[in-house]
Amino acid sequence: MTGGFFAVLDDIAALLDDTASMTKVAAKQVGGVLGDDLAVNAEQASGFRADRELPVLWAITKGSFVNKLILVPLALLLSAFAPWAIAPILLLGGAYLAFEGAEKIYEALFPHGDEEEQPTNETDEKAKVSSAIRTDFILSIEIVVIALGTVADEPLLTRIVVVSIVAILATIGVYGLVALMVRLDDMGLALLRRYDRREGALAKVLRTTGRWMVAAMPKLIRALSYIGTFAMLMVAGGIYLHNLHALEEIFAPLPALLADLVMGLALGGVIFVPVETLLHIRKTLRSKKES
Repeated sequence: MTGGFFAVLDDIAALLDDTASMTKVAAKQVGGVLGDDLAVNAEQASGFRADRELPVLWAITKGSFVNKLILVPLALLLSAFAPWAIAPILLLGGAYLAFEGAEKIYEALFPHGDEEEQPTNETDEKAKVSSAIRTDFILSIEIVVIALGTVADEPLLTRIVVVSIVAILATIGVYGLVALMVRLDDMGLALLRRYDRREGALAKVLRTTGRWMVAAMPKLIRALSYIGTFAMLMVAGGIYLHNLHALEEIFAPLPALLADLVMGLALGGVIFVPVETLLHIRKTLRSKKES
C-alpha cells in the first residue's frame, strides 16, 4: 500500500518535471510573439485620460483572460479532432491584423478632421476597449497555437497544463508591463514630489530619474503607436509566410523581419483598399439619400 502511494508521488513528480521543462520550451517559442504582442497592446491601451488608464487596462486584461479561456480548450479540441482547421483560423486572424495595421497607417496619413486623441465619453471608451480585446484575441490565437505546437506529441494532460500556464503567464506578463508603461509619468511625478526638498546624491539621482520618466512618457506612447502598428503588420505577414510556403519562397531573399513587414503591408493594402472603397461608396449613397 505504501509502495503504491510513493509510486503515485513519483508519477506526479515526473509529470511536474516534464511540465516545467515543456513550459520553458513553449515560453521560449512564444517569446518572439510576445514582443509584438506587448507593442500592440501598449499602443491599444494608451490614449485614455490619466484617471481612466488603469480601469481601461484592467477591462482589456479581463477580456484577454476570457479570450484565453475560449481559445485554450478550442485549440486543444481542434488539435485532437480537426488539426487542419488551425491554419485557416490563423490566416483569417492575420488578415484582420493586416487590415487594422493598414487602417492605422491610412488614418495617420489622412487624418479625419477634428478627431479627438482621447475617448471623450463612455461609448468611445467601450469601443476602443472592444477593439483592443478583438486584437488581443487574434494575437492570443498565435500564442496558444505556438505553445500547443511545442507539446503536440505530449500526453493530453501535459498539453493542457503547458498551454494553460503559457497563456496565463503571457497575459500577466504583457499587461503587467503595459501597466508599468502607461503609468510611467505618474511614477516619475511621485519621485519628484517625494525627493523635491531632500539633499544628497541619491535624492538628486532620483529627481533626475523622475524628470526623465515624466519627459519620456509622451515620446514612449508616440513610439509605441508606431511600433504597435508595424508589429500588427509583421505578425500578420509572419502568419501568412509561415503557413503558405509558396509565399515564403517568394520572400525568402529578404531578411525575416523585413519579409514579414512587406507581406503584412501588401496583405493589408489588398484588404483595406476595397473595404475602404465600399465604405466610401456606401457613405456617399447615404448622404445623397439624406439630402
